[in-house]
Amino acid sequence: MKVIPAPLDGLLIIEPDIFKDARGYFYESYNMDKFKQCGIHVTFVQDNESCSSYGVIRGLHYQIEPYAQAKLVRVVKGKVWDVAVDLRQHSPTFGKWYGVELDEESKRMIFIPRGFAHGFSVLSEVAIFSYKCDHFYHKQSEKGIIYNDPHLNIDWKIPADKVLISEKDKNLPIFQQAVYFK
Repeated sequence: MKVIPAPLDGLLIIEPDIFKDARGYFYESYNMDKFKQCGIHVTFVQDNESCSSYGVIRGLHYQIEPYAQAKLVRVVKGKVWDVAVDLRQHSPTFGKWYGVELDEESKRMIFIPRGFAHGFSVLSEVAIFSYKCDHFYHKQSEKGIIYNDPHLNIDWKIPADKVLISEKDKNLPIFQQAVYFK
């Protein structure tokens, strides 16, 4: 397993070892001991999975303290553009975003620590997206930032006329109205 620090403090790209042969492939999508050896000391308590079609943008979502979540995200099928936004006020990368392509072929994952908003856009016809969380979902702590915030100016890799957004996500506040982490 290869762990690559992303440009935002604490954000890690994980490239697993994949073993392929005539039968197909095998890889460990998660091994707590190996992750701890790489400095990821979280206990995941919930797994989530979504299926979305091309053009869907989900996010930007996060939960505030004391229910903030670290996430380990990956794509089971298809391809997505995955984005994290640093909401930690005292971070040197506060207010910055980073995007990485995740797909079923590379099996690349991204670890997103607490204090980040997260979202993704679907670049393939269909994508099955899976993620682990280190805290349970807590509706009252759920927050978000609108995907097309002018301050963040995120390139979602989807033409504007092909974007599909939920009603809930269309009504999220802008970055300046977000709840930040201390």
